[in-house]
Amino acid sequence: MTCPTCHVPVHTQFASPDLIEQIVYGGLDPATDPAWATSGAATLADYGRWCGQLCGMTCLRMALGAAGGTAPGEAVPTLFALRDGALKYGAYTEDPEDGTIRGLIYAPFAEYVRATHGLDATVHRLLTPAELVDLLDEGRSVMASVHYEIRNPRRPAPGRGGHLVLATGRTEDRVHFHNPSGTTAESRAADLPLDDFTRFFAGRGVSFAPRTRQTP
Repeated sequence: MTCPTCHVPVHTQFASPDLIEQIVYGGLDPATDPAWATSGAATLADYGRWCGQLCGMTCLRMALGAAGGTAPGEAVPTLFALRDGALKYGAYTEDPEDGTIRGLIYAPFAEYVRATHGLDATVHRLLTPAELVDLLDEGRSVMASVHYEIRNPRRPAPGRGGHLVLATGRTEDRVHFHNPSGTTAESRAADLPLDDFTRFFAGRGVSFAPRTRQTP
């Protein structure tokens, strides 16, 4: 679906949005997701192992979808097609001993986005809330590092960082963002006062410039 507020697609890192709450809070194995194949994963096992790690790829997919794909008439890549591309650039690594997935690593990720998708991407290792707002005012979207419990903003923030959301705009003192692991429609396309957003925000991320198509 396309968000009526910012007109950017709303995507989730899990294939079935209605199962997210059971997956993240109820212990449901994501490999039981009946819609797993729509993610572009080659196998159910690959989907089950990786889907919980792909908030960054979901943010990228939303950012690309706002422009309708890399070229006119081209479909937006699937979530796992983006994962495969990012792996080639070293944006994720795996522990050789236990296979733990490490990432997303911002610098190779940004290189991948620029080289493969023609989308200007800038890494922000230190990003204040005011600077985030400035980037949004410039028309950029920002993949921001936040705590995953931002989906429950009325509760105290248990920490900052560890999860990625795509901030797409702001109105006065509120930040509008899309959360790849939101458990409800309202938390998947959300608006929060900047002060509340900041409670979960780790002060780093990657911004994307809007892409302007050239008429053939």
